[in-house]
Amino acid sequence: MTWQAEIDELRRREGLAEKMGGADKVARQHGRGKLDARARIAGLVDPGSFREIGKIAGKGQYDAAGELTDLSASNLIFGRADIEGRAVVASADDFTVRGGAAEAAIYRKFVQCEKMAHTLGIPIIRMIDGTGGGGSVRTLEDIGATYVPAVPGWSDVIRNLDGVPVVALALGPTAGLGAARDVASHYSIMVKGLSQLFAAGPAVVEALGEASDKESLGGSAIHTRNGVVDEEVASEAEAFLRARRFLSYLPSRVGQSAPRTETGDRIDRREDLLISAVPRDPKQVYSMRKIAEAVADKGSVFEMGRQWGRAAITAFARFDGWPVALLASDPSFLGGSWEARTSEKVERFVKLADQFRLPIVHLVDNPGFMIGLAAETSGTIRYGVQAMNAIYRATVPLASIIVRRAYGIAGSAMSNADEFQYRFAWPSGDWGSLPIEGGIEVAYKSELEQAADPAAHLAMIRDRLNKVRSPFRTAERYAVEDIIDPRVAVRVRRTGMGEAGRFLRQWAVLAHTKREHPGWSASRYQVPRRGTCHGL
Repeated sequence: MTWQAEIDELRRREGLAEKMGGADKVARQHGRGKLDARARIAGLVDPGSFREIGKIAGKGQYDAAGELTDLSASNLIFGRADIEGRAVVASADDFTVRGGAAEAAIYRKFVQCEKMAHTLGIPIIRMIDGTGGGGSVRTLEDIGATYVPAVPGWSDVIRNLDGVPVVALALGPTAGLGAARDVASHYSIMVKGLSQLFAAGPAVVEALGEASDKESLGGSAIHTRNGVVDEEVASEAEAFLRARRFLSYLPSRVGQSAPRTETGDRIDRREDLLISAVPRDPKQVYSMRKIAEAVADKGSVFEMGRQWGRAAITAFARFDGWPVALLASDPSFLGGSWEARTSEKVERFVKLADQFRLPIVHLVDNPGFMIGLAAETSGTIRYGVQAMNAIYRATVPLASIIVRRAYGIAGSAMSNADEFQYRFAWPSGDWGSLPIEGGIEVAYKSELEQAADPAAHLAMIRDRLNKVRSPFRTAERYAVEDIIDPRVAVRVRRTGMGEAGRFLRQWAVLAHTKREHPGWSASRYQVPRRGTCHGL
């Protein structure tokens, strides 16, 4: 006697599960321009690496003799897989099975999926389509009673946010619990025209007298510009690529070192465009993104959240292959002034970098907090101080590069002035408590009124002050540590390496050792044999 009959039944059940919601429902999913759940997992992870868990869980249908006639699979598919050879938990809601609603959900699968990530210490990727196991009115009749709202396993969602990278892809209409699962992540993506996100959909909102459709109520154009979701992409395939790339900059869990990647960048690369990247006219706009691309390893800059909080650029990059969190001002939006949304974005990004121990490189051109009635009404100073607090609380190495302006409280938030800091300044650096352009007439009002030629006298005062504001005068007092040539490519060796290169290499090592080894000291530090440091 063998157990072949049982193995045959297992294979039959697995085949029924692979049908998902059935041929008609799957065809309808594809007809909407959406991949099915299994195709999504295949498109996200390394080929052949997915090991599904709980594949045959669902609701069986039986005849009078107790024989299985059909199996309706659960609406969550999850398991272990690899991305670039590193283990992850990959999950996908199956919209073809009751649109992800509660009556098709097996909550233990949702809970175990989340538990798997923080128990094994590996990232989790949620591909969300529908309510994500949320409730429906139909459920009430099925169970014969209503219930007090609760989300089983939400504590595991929180543990994952505290312990491992969490990525969420909204790949269809996501409402209620599905929307909450999407937002409870470190990096979230929506597909333009395909994804929508809301607390409750148009049909429910219409009862309040507010007519809308899915796109106008919760499309990507809304949520990637208000900070709810980080990224808007054009296709599911692009969403998969961006999720994979985001994870490549982070360790698999908190307390682990982020992996170094060989970028192939030349040690002696010199970017001559940097000597003229910042215009002499202080009112002229320039591209900070081009500067970021030039100073980091070639092709390594990966921006997140580009559409919201636009006065700050938040990105990941690599220096000599080591991942860093790159924070930069964007002078093309509000002149780089921090308003409420930008401050909120900075705070979130700095906390993310600190949590996963990524060194922070800050390219500074900040004229201060945004001023005016709109700024005051939106609570700019509160959000701004919270961003500043995040920078002061950060425990990872942080170095600022003053590219142009650093003014006021917002300018002072470039780094923690109460701890050891190493600030590089370009010759274009310009700093102070407030820009002199707006204060000369007030400060010298009586002197100008008495002058025979006020315009000429104002020009003379401005010329005099411009000499005083020279970054070299500041460096004389050691109020800025180093002024550097923006073009310089620093060779990094075990001996005789440039100071800028030495410090950046120290960041990379210190960021991955200081929490694991509190007794770290410079004498124990081993410098990598080589590396690059362009324009820093």
